[in-house]
Amino acid sequence: MKIIILAAGQGRRLLPLTENAPKALLDIHGQSLLAVQVQAFCACGASEIVVLTGFRAATIDVELKELAKRYPETSFRSLYNPFYAVADNLASCWMARFEMEDDFILVNGDNLFRHELVETLLAAPAAPITVAIDRKKAYDADDMKVMLDGQRLTEIGKRLPLDTVDAESIGMIAFRGEGPGMFRRALEQAMLEPDALRRWYLSVIGALARDVNVQTASIEAHEWCEVDVPLDLQHARNMVARWGEAENGANSQ
Repeated sequence: MKIIILAAGQGRRLLPLTENAPKALLDIHGQSLLAVQVQAFCACGASEIVVLTGFRAATIDVELKELAKRYPETSFRSLYNPFYAVADNLASCWMARFEMEDDFILVNGDNLFRHELVETLLAAPAAPITVAIDRKKAYDADDMKVMLDGQRLTEIGKRLPLDTVDAESIGMIAFRGEGPGMFRRALEQAMLEPDALRRWYLSVIGALARDVNVQTASIEAHEWCEVDVPLDLQHARNMVARWGEAENGANSQ
């Protein structure tokens, strides 16, 4: 399966750590955030990984060359978004629309997870669009909140009334069958709107959910995190360190 990673942003809330390198290249316990993502996807048999770049794009290209050596059975390439400094991630998705011919997974470039989480998403019942979701006791303003009808997504957004929220999107979506074409056409339509440069791509998923069956897959059994601020970064490093210790312990038995 193809993987499309949105990693064009600088990560300004992490300054000065991201002054000279994009968020995707932050060190997470000895390797880049991007490398942790790639490790999880390659463990699931990813055939292609396309990375949307923007801020300090050349530094990600260098990292991709190293990752290509580590995972020779997977093809890597970058796609530059020249609008990264003036547009939100809807524009990055639009830049990648020609990569959306066949089944693929779309993921935010600041998420950390293991391969088991990806496998859970892929094992979900077949649907054109499947959004990975998590649940917790309380949601904050930064969470991409969702409303559900059973397993079907009905609404998604950061500003949903808290008393209507059922879960949060973790920023990973699988598109299969007719899903890639649906999303590509919706992106093209959305970019014609006056506010397109200020929109998140998940607003397109919300619009699609009014007319098509957008399903969800719960990943509550798996640990993951999003890296937005310095506290998140420390949590991410601790989490990946625990994963390494657990893996080393299992290998020594």
